[in-house]
Amino acid sequence: MFAARRILVSNTIKDIFARSKHSLPELPYDYKALEPIICAEIMQLHHTKHHATYVNNLNIAEEKLKEAIAKNDVNAQIALAPAIKFNGGGHTNHSIFWCNLSPHSGNPDAILVQQIERDFGSFEEMKKHLCEATVTIQGSGWGWLGYDPKMKSLRITTCANQDPLQATTGLIPLFGIDVWEHAYYLQYKNARPDYVKAIFDIVNWKDVNARFKTAAGC
Repeated sequence: MFAARRILVSNTIKDIFARSKHSLPELPYDYKALEPIICAEIMQLHHTKHHATYVNNLNIAEEKLKEAIAKNDVNAQIALAPAIKFNGGGHTNHSIFWCNLSPHSGNPDAILVQQIERDFGSFEEMKKHLCEATVTIQGSGWGWLGYDPKMKSLRITTCANQDPLQATTGLIPLFGIDVWEHAYYLQYKNARPDYVKAIFDIVNWKDVNARFKTAAGC
């Protein structure tokens, strides 16, 4: 009976992981669509090489986790946590990032503008604080405009490397700026501030508006 139960559990775990295998999402625009702010070469490399690597490595790590769970190997499960966090975060962050950008920028909805003005004083002040925080990230990471569901307010923060915002801070991601060098260096070289400032010209406010309304329950 014990052997049969173990096989059943193992098969159940396999089914769960088979259904949850991750794939590289398609971009909602052409690689050249964000030019001149972000060139086609950067977009193609960023999407097909860097994001694809996070997806592939996440699937590999989760496959190993499946085996460790089946064997009840707790040490192996713990050892896989950093790889899952890094690659899972990379996949999560980039999936948001692609949707946060658009060749048709638009504007924040009135309800989001009202929240921004309440929490930062003005849109320009929010932009200033987000740019400053993002530019001063040491090494690689992300600058975020997030929503704090407990305080019911917007917050600006940064995450190192590929740490996912919600899982590590509790903030719901609305708009993220990737400042890993692969996101801008081919075009902007070491002028990170120029890239961070320019990216506001291609913010997909329709997407950010929708994320805010879902997060705030509007």
